Amino acid sequence: MDSLGQPTATTPERDSSRMIIVVAVVVVIGIALGAALLLRQPPKPVVAPSPYIAKLKLSDFKMSAAENFIGATVSYVDGTIANTGDKTVTHIMVQVNFEDSMGQLAQREELPLRVVRTNGAYLEPVDLNVAPLAPGQSMPFRLTFDSISTQWNHQYPDITITDVTVK
Repeated sequence: MDSLGQPTATTPERDSSRMIIVVAVVVVIGIALGAALLLRQPPKPVVAPSPYIAKLKLSDFKMSAAENFIGATVSYVDGTIANTGDKTVTHIMVQVNFEDSMGQLAQREELPLRVVRTNGAYLEPVDLNVAPLAPGQSMPFRLTFDSISTQWNHQYPDITITDVTVK
């Protein structure tokens, strides 16, 4: 007789949704790890500072400010750079640290040192590639800052030579 009223034995269906979620999570993690490995950049090599930096002397600092043609204040640090070594200097990078009233760093700038040349009636800061600093020579320099942090304590900044190129 037909078993219309009796339940038939059926195999329960496996719940495959959990398996799909686990596989999807593993695939996403694999893609993320693969992308991270492919997009990472090699570490930058640490370059030791040039020993020639010790033969360069900064002195006679003066600070000034002026208003530019759009009304913003531009600040200047002028001074003298002396080459006490035996090579011609063609490029100098300096790090300038402005401190706040508590002696903490308010702003840090890394910029090329530009020597000042007289160009007719006005002074023109030029790169050392244009006007190299010969052995035993001193030249005036100028550092220009478009803006300085309002937290700055208005004292002379700490200026350190970080890189030098000689020939």
